[in-house]
Amino acid sequence: MAEVKNATDLDGAFGTAQNSRADALIVLSNPLSLAHRTQIAALAAKAGLPTIYLYRAHVGAGGLISYGPDLPDMFRRCGVYVGRILGGTKPADLPIERPARFELVINLKTAKALGLAIPDQLLALADEVIE
Repeated sequence: MAEVKNATDLDGAFGTAQNSRADALIVLSNPLSLAHRTQIAALAAKAGLPTIYLYRAHVGAGGLISYGPDLPDMFRRCGVYVGRILGGTKPADLPIERPARFELVINLKTAKALGLAIPDQLLALADEVIE
């Protein structure tokens, strides 16, 4: 595991991953990884490391795969939740909300650049395939 506290740590983190002979990476969600998603995708490609992300924005920036909550759906549901509070429901009376819909996004261009073949069964499950 490589800790990244700011963007200047990214190169070192990928160096650590390569030196430890990592086969793949998981990029956790935080404001830094989202803000520097293009750089992270480029470093992963340069290192030849298949990488999975939480949000589709990473895959749109060149990442390989994302699997995580559907953010527009979460925002819509949040609006309903806030509407209930504004309508007089006490927040303590509302159930805890969790994501209800998850999405799988695959970037075939990145897969090809990494020399990976994505199984047809996985492609069939994807919500979006970037070619």
